[in-house]
Amino acid sequence: MPHASRIQESSSAQEKSAEPPLTETTAPQPVSPVSSQRQSWQLPRQLPTHPTERPPAPARPEPTLSKHATHLYTVSYLIFFSLMGTLARLGLQALTFYTGAPVVTGVLWANVAGSLVMGFLGEDQNLFREEWGDAPATDSNTAAAAAEAERAKNHKAVKKTIPLYIGLTTGFCGCCTSFSSFMRDVFLALANALPDPSLAPGTGIASRNGGYSFMALVAVILLTVSLSLSALIFGAHLALALGRVTPVVPFSFTRRVLDRGMVVLAWGCWLGAVFLAIWPPDRHTGPDTWRGRAVFALVFAPPGCLLRYYLSLFLNGRLPAFPLGTFTVNIIGTIVEGFCYDLQHVRGLGAAVPAALTGCQVLQGVMDGFCGSTTTVSTWVVELNGLSRRRHAYLYGTVSVAVALGFLVVIMGSLLWTRGFASPVCG
Repeated sequence: MPHASRIQESSSAQEKSAEPPLTETTAPQPVSPVSSQRQSWQLPRQLPTHPTERPPAPARPEPTLSKHATHLYTVSYLIFFSLMGTLARLGLQALTFYTGAPVVTGVLWANVAGSLVMGFLGEDQNLFREEWGDAPATDSNTAAAAAEAERAKNHKAVKKTIPLYIGLTTGFCGCCTSFSSFMRDVFLALANALPDPSLAPGTGIASRNGGYSFMALVAVILLTVSLSLSALIFGAHLALALGRVTPVVPFSFTRRVLDRGMVVLAWGCWLGAVFLAIWPPDRHTGPDTWRGRAVFALVFAPPGCLLRYYLSLFLNGRLPAFPLGTFTVNIIGTIVEGFCYDLQHVRGLGAAVPAALTGCQVLQGVMDGFCGSTTTVSTWVVELNGLSRRRHAYLYGTVSVAVALGFLVVIMGSLLWTRGFASPVCG
């Protein structure tokens, strides 16, 4: 059976490394100790003690997937869910940035939402149950516990090979959250330039001393990290609480319908976004502001998501105690974010460059789409929570924030503290 071969391959790969690299698809379950306790006291209900009470699941005629087909399906899911994750992030930012908002960092709630979904998917054992099958029925609680433990191990091994699961975690959760936007807000809080919807446009922000700016920096960091980690764990507990009602995705439907249909849907949606960016509707009837808010971001989101996926696969195994792939993409995305922000806010650029509105919108699309999808907070907090030694997690988190903020101080600070930021023409 195809998934049985994947189990053997994953098991042999795990035996080669004492501490496997951490990604969205390989990190340990957020509350695995709680999960084990739940399984132990629920075993008499889940696994009958008499072999005749529930016959073994019948064998299914499963289609064999080649390596190339699996890769095509995985890329297609990543493209589609990167579009959905980017739209979810932009939508949450628009909903949570309003006059009187208690928190003015709009990307915070997108990071929280993506981390919550990541925690749910990491702990859930029902959605993809047909991919790895049920545990065999036994006539003793001890044997049932051993069978359940083996089943959970197989589930973890197989889950990271499922294209749909990779699309939901790496694609949707990774693109719904944004490390670069988080670090941009950290720098703007430090520089007393964080946008505030309660202030009238053009009035500026009241000056404050450096101590207040430092406290604003600390507030943005603590809010984002603590709430994202809490959302990750809450999502995992939510998966445990909804275990009895969570549906199972049919294996045959996924393989024969969803996987194949996603190839057409994902590439068609991405191509449609490109066409809308080139030939926007109602171009001559009014200001073309909507294109810069969403369409350009959708054009640049899939390349960022795919870059993060492949760099994580290539680099995360190099240093088991320090996820080098995620760190690299977060720093790269933050650097690009800083340069694009500077180009948007250079004084006099709108008067000197033709089609400045379109150029400003393209830069916004690169920041929201490419940078937002290349960087991720959901994977970052999964790795912080999953590193085997706590000092490694503190080192990884501190270095990530410090290096990213250092680059933004050099890139954005060099413009802000010399010429100052101008309002972008796409406002």
